[in-house]
Parts: sequence; C-alpha cells; structure tokens
Amino acid sequence: MKKSLIALAVAASAIVAAFVGVAQAQKAKEVHYISSEKALYKEMAGGGPSMHVLRGDPDKGPHATFTKFAPGYDAGWHTHTNDVSCVVLKGAYLYKDDAGEKRVGPGEYIFVPGGHKHWSGGDKTEGALFYEEGPAKFDLVPAK
Repeated sequence: MKKSLIALAVAASAIVAAFVGVAQAQKAKEVHYISSEKALYKEMAGGGPSMHVLRGDPDKGPHATFTKFAPGYDAGWHTHTNDVSCVVLKGAYLYKDDAGEKRVGPGEYIFVPGGHKHWSGGDKTEGALFYEEGPAKFDLVPAK
C-alpha cells in the first residue's frame, strides 16, 4: 500500500511538471527572426564546429541551431545517440557512410538516424553552414 502511494505521488508530480512546462511554452510563443549571417556563433567544447542556438538546448534536449563547419573541418568517424536533421544553407556538408559519399549543398537536406556510424566534414574551400535540429540532446560519439 505504501509503495502504491509513493508511485502515485511520483506520477502525479510528473504530470503537474509536464503541465507547467506546456503552460510556460505556450506563454513564450512569439515570432523569432534570426539571420544566419548576423547570428553570434559559439565554438563547441573541444573545438571544431560553432553553433548559434535558435531554440532549446543541444546540451540537454530538443534543439535547433545554425551550425558552422570551418573549411576542411573533419569530424572523423562517429555516431550520435539521437537523430540529427540538417538543411545546408551555404558551402557543403560532406557525408560518408558504408553506403557511399554525399556532398550536401545549399537547399539540400540530410537525416542521420541516431546510432548510425558516419563521417562528416566541411568543404575544403567554403566549409558549411547549416540548420540543424534534433529531438533530444546532441552528442558526438567517436566510432571504434
């Protein structure tokens, strides 16, 4: 009986927290405009790409960012725990996996499922600027 009451209290607390989160998100709905050309980019920990967070928090959960790869950037072979979607705005996002290579250019989209081993990098001359979003925390796990 005591365990049931504790479980019920935990579930009720989670539901209340979810409703509070939804209410806060609904209050914060407003139009946001950000130019990728004028955005302030912050280099990610460990160097390499730089990001401007558009919404959410890539270190904690769902997010959207403008992301830049410097010319010639090489992320090496890796995976991401969660799905990643990208639309290239400028330059080229270079992608490789066991099925082959892709040069993803302006106006083109690529979806990389979480756990999928791949290599990515930026064009040697232009690098890459792309819109990136994910349903959960962003990470880069070096492949073995």
